[in-house]
Amino acid sequence: MKITFFSNFLNHHQLPFCKEMYECIGEDFRFVATEPVPEERLNMGYHDMSTQYPFALNTYSSKKAYEEAVNLGNESDVVIIGSAPKLFIENRLKANKLTFYYMERIFKKGRHRILNPKTLSYLLLNHSRHRNKNLYMLCASAYTSADFNLVGAYRNKAYKWGYFPEVKKYDLNELMSIKKQNKIPKLLWVGRFLDWKHPDDAVKLGKMLKDNGYKFDLDIIGTGPMESQIRNMIVSNNLQNEVKLLGSMKPEQVREHMEKANIFLFTSDFNEGWGAVLNESMNSGCGIVASHAIGSVPFLLENRVNSLIYRSGDINHLYENVKHLLDSEDLCNQMGSNAYKTLQSTWNEKEAATRLIKLCQVLLDGNEYYFEKGPCSKADIVKQKYNY
Repeated sequence: MKITFFSNFLNHHQLPFCKEMYECIGEDFRFVATEPVPEERLNMGYHDMSTQYPFALNTYSSKKAYEEAVNLGNESDVVIIGSAPKLFIENRLKANKLTFYYMERIFKKGRHRILNPKTLSYLLLNHSRHRNKNLYMLCASAYTSADFNLVGAYRNKAYKWGYFPEVKKYDLNELMSIKKQNKIPKLLWVGRFLDWKHPDDAVKLGKMLKDNGYKFDLDIIGTGPMESQIRNMIVSNNLQNEVKLLGSMKPEQVREHMEKANIFLFTSDFNEGWGAVLNESMNSGCGIVASHAIGSVPFLLENRVNSLIYRSGDINHLYENVKHLLDSEDLCNQMGSNAYKTLQSTWNEKEAATRLIKLCQVLLDGNEYYFEKGPCSKADIVKQKYNY
């Protein structure tokens, strides 16, 4: 079975899955990159991995490579297509060959956008009209299935998916003992300083904690348009001793900070299609406090089991959940341990590759199959309302 994965470029969120696919089916797996890694991403610590692996093919490197990519799109038994031109799958859709779209949600800025005639026309033309084709959806957001359901696309043909950064194996007791060495609880926020990621909520939280007598250290990793605002907030609220801006870091350095952190704050709203920092912080055994609006949250997290989930945008609810973990070190450690186990048991690159290959074979044989939970399980309709 030959499987080809088309996307814009190879990054550290996709590489572990690709390596597992290559481990499973060898040269029958190819990853096709359709554009170079943007300079902005390189400045953020991304690496250009396009020439390092035998399964990688760059369409932009030569005419021969482009033609090979077109042929893979036509001839592969299975194609997965993410952020790549649809021209690579046009012929295979006509031939009704097994194809998966790999997408985050399409209505991050609100489902009212379906009322835009151009948006509706695009969805009907590129998705709804293929409802009877051998075309399926790998949902890189818990809200993807509901978005496409508005136009009748991928009903009973949508599967839970996501991003699969490296899941490291630790001695869990040793990992948690590292966190216990913090004399003052260490909180961590990671991301670009964008309004929809709400780094300002982390600072607001810091003020509330300090006003209520809590001792803590809050490290914030990242840069972006809101940086001046965040710096001013820290100074105006007299949080210089508690809140530190650490700037941008390479992914490996971020993981080192996660390994030491007690609590990870994930404050994005519905614009966060997935959010791979959640996978990484769970793998690092952090006690997670996350907004319900984030695309990965309903897939990866279970409230009061491996995390605490707060109502997006509700700073008081965020505070109450963080306070709950600060008041009980044992609870925080238990949440972190359970988060770690969730990735080790289910949401990891090896499990994803194994399940996808099995799913592809079942579909090629003309049958249907859903795993009970985790990757390749049925992506049910998830409402945007907080219901935890």
